[in-house]
Amino acid sequence: MTPARQMSLGLLPEGTGVHPASWLDPSTPANAAVNIRHYVDIARTAERGKFDFIFIADTPAARTSNLQCWSRFPLFMNVLEPVSLLSALALQTTHLGLGGTATTSFNEPYNVARLFASLDHISGGRAAWNVVTSANEYVALNFGLEELPPHTQRYERAREFLAVVEGLWDSYEDDAFVYDRRTGYYFDPAKLHVLDHHGPHFKVHGALNIGRTPQGRPVVIQAGASSAGRELAAETADVVFGADESLELAQGFYRDLKGRMAKYGRTPDQLKILPALRVVLGGSAQEAEDKYQTLQSLIHPDVALQFLAGDLEADLSGLDWDKPIPEERIPASANLHKNFFDKIVTRIRTERPTLRQLCMSYERGNRTIKGTPMQVADMMEEWFGNGAADGFMLLFLTLPSGLDDFVAGVVPELQRRGLFRQDYAGATLRENLGLGWPVNRHAAQPAPKRVAVG
Repeated sequence: MTPARQMSLGLLPEGTGVHPASWLDPSTPANAAVNIRHYVDIARTAERGKFDFIFIADTPAARTSNLQCWSRFPLFMNVLEPVSLLSALALQTTHLGLGGTATTSFNEPYNVARLFASLDHISGGRAAWNVVTSANEYVALNFGLEELPPHTQRYERAREFLAVVEGLWDSYEDDAFVYDRRTGYYFDPAKLHVLDHHGPHFKVHGALNIGRTPQGRPVVIQAGASSAGRELAAETADVVFGADESLELAQGFYRDLKGRMAKYGRTPDQLKILPALRVVLGGSAQEAEDKYQTLQSLIHPDVALQFLAGDLEADLSGLDWDKPIPEERIPASANLHKNFFDKIVTRIRTERPTLRQLCMSYERGNRTIKGTPMQVADMMEEWFGNGAADGFMLLFLTLPSGLDDFVAGVVPELQRRGLFRQDYAGATLRENLGLGWPVNRHAAQPAPKRVAVG
C-alpha cells in the first residue's frame, strides 16, 4: 500500500520573530539574533515538533543609511553568519535539517561548495543551501560595486555558480575513501574526478577537498518567483519557498513551477514547494487577532514606510499619508524582489489604498493566518490537499512563543488527521523530505542508500 502523502514543514526563525516590532515584545529575548542559547532552544522545539528543517535567512551587509529607521527595525543589522550558527546547532540536534543562505553574486563556488559539504558531514547529512542572487543594494556596496548587477545577469551567474558547486560536490564518488591500512590506500585515486569548468563567469580546475557527503549532496533551496527564478528552480532546486497570499495564486505557482520540470528530465516529486505562512495562534480567532493588532500598533511609521519603499524600490518621502501613492512615483520595473514589487504595484492600482493603509498593512507577500490551532490546520489542509503546497515554510511573529504554541497545538492536530509525520523517516534531510539519492555523475551505478552517522 502506498503511504499517504504528508506535509513537509520548515521554520524560518528571525531572532525575536518575523514581525518588525517583535523585539519590543517583552516576552522575547532582546538579543535573540546573536543568542546561541535562544537558537538552540528554537531548534530543539522544532525537532520535538518533527519539523523537516530550520532555515537561516541572511544578507552579507548592514544598512549604512537611514539609520534612524533601521535602529527601530534592525533587520540583518546584528546577526550570526548562517553556516557558523548551523554548525553549532548540528551538535545540539539529531534529525532537524539545517538550511542557510549563501549568495551566488558575492561568493566563489568553491567556498560555498566546501562550506555546505562540511556542514553536511558535521550534521550527518542534514545540510541545505538556500541559493540567492542578493537583492540588497547595501551588499553591492560592501563588495566594491556601485549597484547590484541587473536581475537577468545575476540569474545567469547563479545558474553557472550552481553547476560548478554541484560538480565540485561530485569530486569524489561515494565509495572513494577505502581507508585500507593493508594496502596503504586512504582513497581510491580512480574515484577522484577533477572538475574542468570554463564558463562566462567562472573558470575552475580542481576538486573539492572533502568526500561526498552523507546525503550525497546538500539539499538545494530556492525562492525566486520571477520567470528566471522559476526556470532555475525547475532545473536545480529540491525545495522552493512560495509567497502567494491566496489559494488560487498558490495553485497557479505550483502548477507552473512543476510544469517546467519535465524539460530538465525531472519529475514533480523531485521538488517540494513550501508556501511561506505566518501564523498567529490564540484560544479563539479574536484572541489571535488581538495579538496581531497589538504588534501592529508597535510599528513605528518610519519603519513601515521604509519597508514598503524598499520593496517598491521607490522614493516615498514627502508624500501625503492619507492619499494614494502617485503613479509617477512607481518605478517601471524591479531589479530586486520582483515578486514583492509586482504585488505592491497590483494592489496600488487595483485597490487605490492610501499610503498609510498600504504601509501599515504590508506584509511582504507572506500570508498571515490568525486563529485557533484547528482553524490553522484547516487552512493548511486545504492548501495541501488542493494542489497549492507540499508543505509550508512557517514564520512566527514572536519567538519562542509562536513556535511553542504551534508545536503544542497545530502539530498534534495535523498528526491526528494523518497529514504530518509521527516521527522522522530517516537520518538525513533528503530522507525526511522524501527526496531520492542524488547519483554521482561519475559513478557507473547509483550508490546504495547510506545511513548517516550523526
